[in-house]
Amino acid sequence: MLPSLYLSVKFTFWLILQDLVYRGSMQSHLECARAYNSGIEKIIITGGSLTDSREALQLASADERLYITVGCHPTRSQEFEQLQPGSSGDGYFQELLSMITSNPGKVVAIGECELDCDRLQFCPKEVQLKYFEKQLLLAEKTGLPLFLHCRNSFRDFIDVMKRNRAAFNGGVIHSFDGTLEEARDAVNFGLYIGLNVCSLKSAQNLDVVKSIPIESILLETDAPWCEIRPSHASAGLVSTHFPCQNKDKWEPGMSVNGREIMGHSPTMFCLCK
Repeated sequence: MLPSLYLSVKFTFWLILQDLVYRGSMQSHLECARAYNSGIEKIIITGGSLTDSREALQLASADERLYITVGCHPTRSQEFEQLQPGSSGDGYFQELLSMITSNPGKVVAIGECELDCDRLQFCPKEVQLKYFEKQLLLAEKTGLPLFLHCRNSFRDFIDVMKRNRAAFNGGVIHSFDGTLEEARDAVNFGLYIGLNVCSLKSAQNLDVVKSIPIESILLETDAPWCEIRPSHASAGLVSTHFPCQNKDKWEPGMSVNGREIMGHSPTMFCLCK
């Protein structure tokens, strides 16, 4: 089960802080304003590490419509041990837990955590597995839902979740691009399916999306990533277009080439029907 924040808004969008073009810039504030003017009521800023989560909290503290997740992205799981070399990651874990418990109402989910076997060059699989399970303890201690990142690792993911079923109370697999069987397994496990353009790249993706129960879908931007490209199967179904410029020539009122823009994304999700 997810907190009422997820269920009471027209659209809840995830915002990623990893692009310096957006972080703390005038553009980020204008994009939020555009989103609010388009009817978006709340925005969740994703924490991909301890540092990211702190920066997300600082930004969210200035706006009651902004919320955050706290956690460590699978490709950065080695940070658990880098904070205190030779440790089992307890210090990093306690820092995450303290941030969550000290900011009730602002922190609404644990993550972005889970597994990414497409990017093992950044972090070995065994390290990802170890600290994914450790982050499930955050969910158990706080009662917060999970914000999950799953790339080419669904069977390992389900095995971990089965071993820790009592530790968590719902969540969402964001940016879902898996098979219909995987979507059904996730829904049967009590999870929501987060859809963005990564979920709409191929004809097979579109068939999967159309088969997911509407009550199990959460819509997201994953901004500033995941724009619709001409090569995507969904591109021909888009009827709305917005003026764009390259980011080095950006000016207020324009979108940025190669970027997902908050406030423009709702038109895309007619593709999911």
